[in-house]
Parts: sequence; structure tokens; C-alpha cells
Amino acid sequence: MNRVTAALLAALIFLVALNLRPAIAAIGPVLTRIGDDLGWGESVLGILSAMPLWAFALVSPLVRFVTARIGADRTILAALLVLAVGDVTRSFGGPAGIWLGTVAVGAGIAAGNVLVPVIAKRDYADHVSMATGVYSACITTGSAIAGLTASPLAVALGGWRPALAVWAVPPLIVALLWLMRVRRERTTVMTRPAAIAENQRVAGEPAAGKTTAGESADNPGPALSVSDHASIEDRPLWRRPMTWYVTLFMGLQSAAFYTMSNWLPSVVVNAGFTDSVAGVHLFVFQSLGILSGLLIPALMRVRGNQVCAAMTASVPMVVAGFGWMLLPRLSLLWSVIGGMGQGAALVVALTLISLRGRTSAETVALSGMAQSIGYLLASIGPLAFGTLAELSGGWTAPLILFTALAATQCVIAVFAGRERV
Repeated sequence: MNRVTAALLAALIFLVALNLRPAIAAIGPVLTRIGDDLGWGESVLGILSAMPLWAFALVSPLVRFVTARIGADRTILAALLVLAVGDVTRSFGGPAGIWLGTVAVGAGIAAGNVLVPVIAKRDYADHVSMATGVYSACITTGSAIAGLTASPLAVALGGWRPALAVWAVPPLIVALLWLMRVRRERTTVMTRPAAIAENQRVAGEPAAGKTTAGESADNPGPALSVSDHASIEDRPLWRRPMTWYVTLFMGLQSAAFYTMSNWLPSVVVNAGFTDSVAGVHLFVFQSLGILSGLLIPALMRVRGNQVCAAMTASVPMVVAGFGWMLLPRLSLLWSVIGGMGQGAALVVALTLISLRGRTSAETVALSGMAQSIGYLLASIGPLAFGTLAELSGGWTAPLILFTALAATQCVIAVFAGRERV
């Protein structure tokens, strides 16, 4: 296989990333339609919004075991198919289908969430920050397109059900393309023993004869004493403070993104704008993350750590929260500011996972833990936002909670950005 073909197959990971948000982002603009159709209030809609995040939390730590058995590429293929089935079931599976389909959508995306950073780190080892910025931009692009088109699709196709089912098509197309990678993986494993070792290492089994700290004989990295090595490497991930800082940062930035992705259209409509204008505000919020996600890697090594990048990504969401609460008529401005923050924060969170994992296996484990517990924390956002809106009869109380969570993210950013275990 020539280098061009190999490069194209490696780049397919970015098409996978493009499919990791549309099925969820399309919900927000039609949330009111779903509530009206099914007779649900904000609390039940909040549960529906939180369910994908609960699926993330449940499935994320299990991905490493599936990967260990069938390999990373086959796991991605299965995830794309589960995502497509979930999209269709959610729309046309009857009263139970909307819940079961939502769980399936979350499960498929969860596998992608865990493995996309790992595969990108493996295939673009010399350009981790660049690759992270690109696939994060793809994630944000998919989300923005879904948010912008959801309401028009509902009008054009006759309801929210076909408008959501449309998003089963892209993962099926990418799955067909991904089959080429799976076939290449099979051929490589059968013909190259070195590739077997690499696949084992990505799945969670360090290859024999390899160093375990992400270092090679040619690039050994900083020298560690025996006691230092034992204290760092022998401690389980859950006993390392940095693991929890990364997990909290992941959870808080996800809470901000999913809360606004689901509820921003309702906040904007309440401020006196039309549904179509609200969709544009959501598109701005989500699409500007593409730009900030590509720019933030430039700050990843300021003073040798990620504190500057993490703070730069976190502060805008606090500003936006106060703006939506105090001056809602300027919602477009707050969407711009918040959008720049959320896109950058996602890149920082995913980069922290890649940088803090010393091996591919450890990165898989850290990614699973950070996303499992992180998304469980993130689910509080859309659920509590909807519940507070229903209980208080307005949007001030939920926006206070949103802003408080964003402020907490700023504090965690300082600790997560430090180069410490």
C-alpha cells in the first residue's frame, strides 16, 4: 500500500469525528416540537437530553475491553453501525424507541469519543495537537450543521422524527469507507508481526520489548529514578490527582456545551426571537468552535504547560453565562463568545487526555475514565437546567447554575493544565 493511500485511510478518522455530535445536536432545535408531540414538560425533556451523556458514562469504560478483543478499527466500525441503528430507532421505534434509540446513539458515540483521540494519537504521533485540533473541528462542524438544519428539516420532512432519522445516513456512509481500514488492519496483522504488537498496545497490552512511557530508545525522555518511576507508574489512574483534574475539566466543559446545545434555542426564543433566529444563534455558538479549536493549540505549550490554553478556553463561557442571564437581547454576542470558548475547551480537554496518558493503553484507560465520570457529571447540566426552568417558570435560575459551573471550570483549568501527575 503506497503512502498516499495510507494517509487517506488514516484521515478517515476525521470523518468518524464528523459523526460524533449531529445525532445529539439535532435534538435542541426540535426539543419543543418533541415536547408538544409527546406531551412532555421541561423536566422530561431534560432527562431525554441527559440520556446520551449517561450512555457515555456507562459505555466509555467498557470500550477498552471491546477494543482488546476485536481491535480499535473494528470497534469504530461497530460504533458507527450502532449509531445509525439508534438514529432510526429513536425516530420510528414507538414510545419505547425514543428512549432505546437515544441510549444506542449515546453508546455508539461513546465508543467514538474514547477511540478517536487514541487512534489520532497513534496515527499522528508527531502532530498530536494538530490532529486534536482537526478532529475537534470536525466534531464541532458536525454539531453546527445539525443544529442549523434540524428545524428546517423538521418543516421540510413533516416533523421531528424524519428530521432526526436523517442523521443515520452519514455514519452508514463512513462505515462503508471504514471497512477499507478494517481490511487493511487484517492484512497488516496477518503479514507484519510488528503491527500485531502495535495493535495489542493500542488495545491495552504493551508490546514486548517496548518502553512503557511513550518513549523510545532514541528518545528516552527525562530520566527517572527507580523510586520516581515506581511512584508514578505503579499508582492506578484513579489514585493520581491529575486524572481527576482532567476528568473534572472534561465533565464541566461538556456540561456547558450540551446544556446550551439543548436549551439555547429555548432561551433565545424566550428573549423574543423567532425559532429560525434561535437556530442561527445555536449555529453561531457551535460553528465558532471550529475556529477556536484550530487556534487554541498555539497556546498549548505556553510556559511549558496547558494552563494558559485551559483558562483561555474557560473564561468565555462565564462571560456568556452572565450575558444570557443579564442581557438576553444580545444573545448573538454571547453565542459568539460562548462558542469560541466551547470549541477551544473541547480541544484542550482531548489534548489533556492525550498528553497525560504515557502509553496508548494508558491513554485508552484515561480516556475511558475521564469520559465516563466526566459525562456523568456533564449530564447534570441539561437535566438540572430543564428542571430548574420548569420549577422556577423562567430561565434565570438555570442560567445561574450554568454560570456557576462555568466558573468552576476556570478553577479546575489551573490544576488540569499543570504538567503534574
